[in-house]
Amino acid sequence: MALRMLCSKTLNINRILPIISINNLPKQLQNETPTSVRWSSFRSSEPVGDIAQFPEVEVVQNPPEWKYVERLLAPRTVPKPTPKESYPSGWTPANPQPELKYVVQRTKNHMLPVYLRRAFRGQRRITAVRHVEGDIWQLEAELRYLIEKQLNRPIITRVNEMSGQIELKGDHVAFVEKFLLEKGM
Repeated sequence: MALRMLCSKTLNINRILPIISINNLPKQLQNETPTSVRWSSFRSSEPVGDIAQFPEVEVVQNPPEWKYVERLLAPRTVPKPTPKESYPSGWTPANPQPELKYVVQRTKNHMLPVYLRRAFRGQRRITAVRHVEGDIWQLEAELRYLIEKQLNRPIITRVNEMSGQIELKGDHVAFVEKFLLEKGM
């Protein structure tokens, strides 16, 4: 109804004022001399009184009921997956070959750290490989050689030794993941 009154051609203020009456406001705002009250600050709240007025609290180190609470809490770390011959999702655990000079560490969720970054409304695609340890230049050379061989054209790469990242221009996530899985990472 209020919207209909505001949108009508003839605006009658007398019909709108009863909606915004002073009686509908909180008591602190009804005063003629409004005071500044900060509702969201701890400084405006009342100080804690005597501690004796609060009930006694007993701190128990290991109560028997705590096991029911622990069941509901999320684990602090991702548990190690149970070893199986094959996983239904196609995931494989890391098993790096000892003769390699580089290693790509898995993420905390045991996944390969290969990501696709998009920029400029999806027109620029960059494949990023993170958590590379060891000879990062050899891994970059192998990836660049195999991708250029597959595409029959040169690609642009960027290596950041300090953060252990390799960036490849283009969407090569599936190819890089397959390559790393074949290497046992």
